[in-house]
Amino acid sequence: MRILHFADLHLGIETYGSFDTQTGLSTRILDFLHAFDRIVDYAIEHQVDAVLFAGDAFKNRDPSPTLQREFARRIVRLSEAKIPIVLLVGNHDLPASTNRATHTEIYSVLEIPGVYVCREIDLIDVCTRAGSLQVVTVPWVTRSMFLASEHFRVMAQDNLEKAMADTVSKLVGELLPEITPDSPAVLLAHLSVQGATFGFERSIMLGKDLTVGLDDMSASAFDYVALGHIHKHQQIIAQPPAVYAGSPERVDFGEEREAKGFVDLTISAGERGQRTTEWKFVELETRPFRTVRIDATGGMPMVVVEREIRAQSDLLKDAIVRCYVEVDQGLETSVSSLEIRRMIAATGASHIARVVVESETVNRQRLELQAGDEFDSIRMLEKWIEQKQYQSQFGERLLEKGRELIERQRRESERGQG
Repeated sequence: MRILHFADLHLGIETYGSFDTQTGLSTRILDFLHAFDRIVDYAIEHQVDAVLFAGDAFKNRDPSPTLQREFARRIVRLSEAKIPIVLLVGNHDLPASTNRATHTEIYSVLEIPGVYVCREIDLIDVCTRAGSLQVVTVPWVTRSMFLASEHFRVMAQDNLEKAMADTVSKLVGELLPEITPDSPAVLLAHLSVQGATFGFERSIMLGKDLTVGLDDMSASAFDYVALGHIHKHQQIIAQPPAVYAGSPERVDFGEEREAKGFVDLTISAGERGQRTTEWKFVELETRPFRTVRIDATGGMPMVVVEREIRAQSDLLKDAIVRCYVEVDQGLETSVSSLEIRRMIAATGASHIARVVVESETVNRQRLELQAGDEFDSIRMLEKWIEQKQYQSQFGERLLEKGRELIERQRRESERGQG
């Protein structure tokens, strides 16, 4: 059985775009629609048996009618090609009130063939041309769902997070006896799992998400774990493959160096009745983001800037660009940001996000280390957090996450040496 897994479309993002006169849409919305088109084209051309979407269809919970129309056009293409698609509800899909419908529930009401909308932790049986596909769905879980109960409202924050994770694990566990060994089984979830590397979307959100361990969700009972929510494509464990597809298009410069695309996987019958899963990441050709840093100190700044931009012109074509120019102190006014923008525009750049002219005037504070501290990563992290004077709760969270990463790196290094 061949399956396409993608996630985090976030249709509706317009940052760094401009108005397209032919469609009336932002050029950035067109970028995301183009990525979606490529995914649908691939599914149809390669005759996949099912498509699994791991949540976050739109940028926010109230997409415009135009965006909903464009999303629906692509869903209908899959339906007409007799390719079933499972639409999982992500955090950006949830309405403000639990009684309100999500924007994808209309597909269930209209009973469009082969479209499954999943808002609950449940087991669904997806009918494909290759047979039955069992999918356990874990949509985004919010604290408000639990805080409606007095039992959870009185809990401390850490206890509440553990209780939420335990509840998710329990609900998934209760579905396992219903899974039959005769058909492939996939866990489809929109959440943060332990061991994941966060992308740009979590750069300032430490400690905000519910984090669940794959073992707690009985990942070994499945042939594949299809994950959404984190924009950075990555494999968490190898057996069974637990994979974040990542977002299909870049959102900001924090994702500048990340490959974007989707996952193509095949679940096959193996020896002794065991199934095997093979997968590959299919990279999409997406809108490039480019950061240009020019050291124009010690000379004629504008001459240096023009030379550097010309040298990088091939990379800047069709890209979203930001440019930082460093000059000698006192020469900032000799550099024209407007002229730099003109130079970048001449390369065929899609959008110029910003041009910053700066000089090195800040004396960076150095960490005060005692003998041996430079060899103790955790101690250096503690010193750095202390120097930054973060609020206690955020600092503690940061230190906790740092310790986890340092310890994981130490274990991996020891395994590599062994």
